[in-house]
Amino acid sequence: MQKRDRLRIWTEQGNVTISQLFFNYYKMIDVKDEEAIILLHLIAFGEAGIHFPTPQNLVDKTYFDENKVVGILQRLLQKGFIQIEQQIDEQGVRYEYYDFQSLWNLLLNYAELEENKEEDQQMKVEEGSIYKLFEQEFGRLLSPMEYETIGMWFDQDQHSPSLIRLALKEAVLAQKLSLRYIDRILFEWKKKNIKTVEAAEKESSNFRQQIPVPKKVEQVSSSTKVSFYNWLEERE
Repeated sequence: MQKRDRLRIWTEQGNVTISQLFFNYYKMIDVKDEEAIILLHLIAFGEAGIHFPTPQNLVDKTYFDENKVVGILQRLLQKGFIQIEQQIDEQGVRYEYYDFQSLWNLLLNYAELEENKEEDQQMKVEEGSIYKLFEQEFGRLLSPMEYETIGMWFDQDQHSPSLIRLALKEAVLAQKLSLRYIDRILFEWKKKNIKTVEAAEKESSNFRQQIPVPKKVEQVSSSTKVSFYNWLEERE
């Protein structure tokens, strides 16, 4: 058989695709390797239109004997990885099939837990960088009270590290480097439902555009100060 003909046959038969989710997490939900082999064959049979393969069908595809295959199928059922369901076809004939929804749900739940764990770890790294950034800008170590204040911005106010970083930048530009000033900035943003860096930058930009600029400036003194929003003058 020519390679081109073989490729045509494979294409016409369709591709059996197994989610990467299975390969990443089947061990973590306690699917043994021999159980994984049977699961993969069950899924492949289903993709081929054989929704309830017999133990002999599985024997023909593996090096397991029938007793081994039956034992593995029983374990998969007991563990809840597969279920035997029934449906009625277009001709009104009732038939059985293997359902894998519980397996996919277990894999997905574990994947989400892993993803959340990674996000939590990344968040801790970002939060740690914020404390270091404050110490760099303040030119000293933070006091326990200052650590607690910044921690409250994360835990109670639910400010993102990027938003806190921007509030610190606002304070630096305004030459008002204090936690009280930064806290007021974050308070005003929260009051105005500003949750993203983009929205906060737009808010600051809108204010600066309102500052009158002389039409003709012959010479700018090195002592000229740029006006910034005074967040401490905000009133509720």
